Amino acid sequence: MSEKKIISERAYSMNRRNFLSKTSIGLGVASLSSLLGMSFLKAGENEVIKSAINNGIPHFAPKAKRVIYLFQSGGPSQYELFDHKPLLRKMQGQDLPESVRNGQRLTGMTAFQESFPLAGSQFDFKKYGKAGIEMSSILPYTSKIADDICVIRSMYTEAINHDPAITFFQTGSQQPGRPSIGSWLSYGLGSENENLPNFVVLLSRGTGRVAGQPLYSRLWGNGFLHSLHQGVQFRSGKDPVLYLNDPDGMSREGKRRILDKLAELNHQQYEDFGDPEITSRIAQYEMAYKMQTSVPDVMNVENESDATYKMYGPNSTVPGTFAANALLARRLIEKDVRFVQLYHMGWDQHFNLPEAIKKQAEDVDQASAALVMDLKQRGLLDETLVIWGGEFGRTNYSQGKITDNSYGRDHHPRSFSIWMAGGGIKPGMVYGETDEFGYNIIKDPVHVHDFQATMLHLLGIDHERLTYKYQGRRFRLTDVHGHVVNDLLA
Repeated sequence: MSEKKIISERAYSMNRRNFLSKTSIGLGVASLSSLLGMSFLKAGENEVIKSAINNGIPHFAPKAKRVIYLFQSGGPSQYELFDHKPLLRKMQGQDLPESVRNGQRLTGMTAFQESFPLAGSQFDFKKYGKAGIEMSSILPYTSKIADDICVIRSMYTEAINHDPAITFFQTGSQQPGRPSIGSWLSYGLGSENENLPNFVVLLSRGTGRVAGQPLYSRLWGNGFLHSLHQGVQFRSGKDPVLYLNDPDGMSREGKRRILDKLAELNHQQYEDFGDPEITSRIAQYEMAYKMQTSVPDVMNVENESDATYKMYGPNSTVPGTFAANALLARRLIEKDVRFVQLYHMGWDQHFNLPEAIKKQAEDVDQASAALVMDLKQRGLLDETLVIWGGEFGRTNYSQGKITDNSYGRDHHPRSFSIWMAGGGIKPGMVYGETDEFGYNIIKDPVHVHDFQATMLHLLGIDHERLTYKYQGRRFRLTDVHGHVVNDLLA
């Protein structure tokens, strides 16, 4: 290439974005330095970058430092778990009054049913804890932590099918492509650990419906944020993180020399083009290098006590189960991982619900309660927000035929239940109320965006100020909606 053409190419690369990034030191290098604690710049410049990246976040003193989100994929039935409705038993088999449904849209699975027979839960409920929180008999372990959790019975959402509903909870939009919650937190708060990802994802499949709804990696994607902020999936088995191990015969020193040379070449490319994703690439190489030693350490649970295994239940020794992932989640937040997301599939019970949901509850009940108790006894619950819930609830009427022993429930976005614990949430309480049919909310509704705003608030973030400019618009997790539910705050 001629010297004239090289000069011309460099001139074209010096566009407005490149100029601004260079004159403001550069967001990419700043992110790299802030997130990985690497000293690519002089000490004085590092301080300038650090303050610029934090951008005043947290906006106020946080109650929580980290989040463990126990996402129950498929839509757990509130009637069999947390929202006791005796009237449904009394009216078993009778048609849902039109005045209650009031023309609300239904999925294609029940929209053309000739009738909507009410189905009462087959499980008994009792009151637990000082506040007398009613819970189902299929949650014997969760009932023991009644004084530590806040049950929200008045959640509602806008989506009626799984994929848009889960996407809405995880990204604030029903349309795919937006950053996930964990990515927003990584972007806003940075990292507290140089050797592990800021955002880790763990998947498990339940026994309630083995062939349940699938999950997609975009649910923990970074969207339009820098790729540094995407979630990293840890798997059970020999290789917890794919493509992390070096080829046979490569030494640690050899790998270090390769990375140093790659970083040098990438820095030269960044100087030419000013693309922050170039420095994100460097950071990902460096993180992978550090994870080669840190991941095996955090995944090695052999030093956990017998009492701990007993607390989490027998499945905690079986890699890939919800119980094993819950135990691993505690180990990850002990290493200062910012956001740990557990997805447990199998809650989509359109038929044979009594038998299926009992199995599904057995998968998660003991380990969910154990996680809260374990965090509490280690002094970590106050600064760790634990969330348990799915993307929507289930209908109070049966999908398909109802019998004395079996029934199913369709999707119901208008009202459902979740629970939260630790991290500044007011413990031992029930928030919100549904009508006697459990169909509509009659007190203290909580929209998905309200939930997201409240979660961010507990982490010291004003949800209206955590924004990212993309394609000419400033985006945020809560879009243009949401308010903090102050009554939930301790």
